[in-house]
Amino acid sequence: MATTNGAVENGQPDRKAPALPRPVRNLEVQFTKIFINNEWNESKSGKKFATYNPSTLEKICEVEEGDKPDVDKAVEAAQAAFQRGSPWRRLDAPSRGRLLQQLADLVERDRAVLAVGFPPGVVNIVPGFGPTVGAAISSHPHINKIAFTGSTEVGKLVKEAASHSNLKRVTLELGGKNPCIVCADADLSLAVECAHQGVFFNQGQCCTAASRVFVEEQVYDEFVRRSVEYAKKRPVGDPFDVRTEQGPQIDQKQFDKILDLIESGKKEGAKLECGGSAMEDRGLFIKPTVFSEVTDTMRIAKEEIFGPVQPILKFKNIEEVIKRANSLEYGLTAAVFTKNLDKALKLASALESGTVWINCYNAIYAQAPFGGFKMSGNGRELGEYALAEYTEVKTVTIKLDDKDS
Repeated sequence: MATTNGAVENGQPDRKAPALPRPVRNLEVQFTKIFINNEWNESKSGKKFATYNPSTLEKICEVEEGDKPDVDKAVEAAQAAFQRGSPWRRLDAPSRGRLLQQLADLVERDRAVLAVGFPPGVVNIVPGFGPTVGAAISSHPHINKIAFTGSTEVGKLVKEAASHSNLKRVTLELGGKNPCIVCADADLSLAVECAHQGVFFNQGQCCTAASRVFVEEQVYDEFVRRSVEYAKKRPVGDPFDVRTEQGPQIDQKQFDKILDLIESGKKEGAKLECGGSAMEDRGLFIKPTVFSEVTDTMRIAKEEIFGPVQPILKFKNIEEVIKRANSLEYGLTAAVFTKNLDKALKLASALESGTVWINCYNAIYAQAPFGGFKMSGNGRELGEYALAEYTEVKTVTIKLDDKDS
């Protein structure tokens, strides 16, 4: 079994994981302005906002706060870059691919700096398209596209704005309330490990989080017991410590939202198996929390928690769990654990999700398209589908002179 970037899957057990770079402590903040048109700019309004270390709640620095005039300036710079005759428009596709590869190399070079504050294993640099871009798109693509990653509420606003802006196409990868279905015939050890990593990865702050675990009733009690053991052993603490698997939540607002949802689970009748509160005498840390006896009508089963909370639900048969898994407005990812291939393929076909993992979780590859159904977004990232999202196809028809020359 291999675990990388939050993914748990059947792999090569004899392959050793690559050594993690040592986290960079006491990193000096060099850039706090807004980067527009290759220049650092102060905000038009003069406003700044403070950013805090969620582990200690100490203030790190103040950052320029962008607003509509700053966005307008950035859009104008982008439009200028795509005007006929601009340096970017004159740059052929292979050269653009090489620039992307250079960017990937720089990200790889500075990965220890970019990953500052994240627990080990959370940040994984995946090689991008690089030179492949040059081979995959024409030398003069017509790009009319905007991509966003964010909440479903943000997505609704973006789509509304796009509808009033010359029918701009937008790619939206938004929220999820992802079902993880564990059948009675599954490899239970694998399923427990995958479900655990799937929901607690990155403090639960992940759009693909396994935040609805449906377990068939024959193995429900054993699954809950093992899941609680995993949660109680999960190392929570200093994100600079290589032994840490869970750090603090991103900010006070998200911290408060998670605790509010945990309280709703208690009040609505779910059984709190472990966790359920903040860590004492620390920053924005929340104990790994497991709820059993969760029902579909509870808030923790309907709302995206985006925190270290595992709601475990019980199901009786395949048709029932399909209906329940598809009952929400989300449709980003799903997972199925079973040794029966026919059952796995039936569920994969029936689940309304852009990605379905079978006997693995968070197994994301650059070659495979990724995106959501329903209110989890539209369009796809990764793979050749992603390149198509950013290009316009043009047809040029020429009438040939059929006269003899």
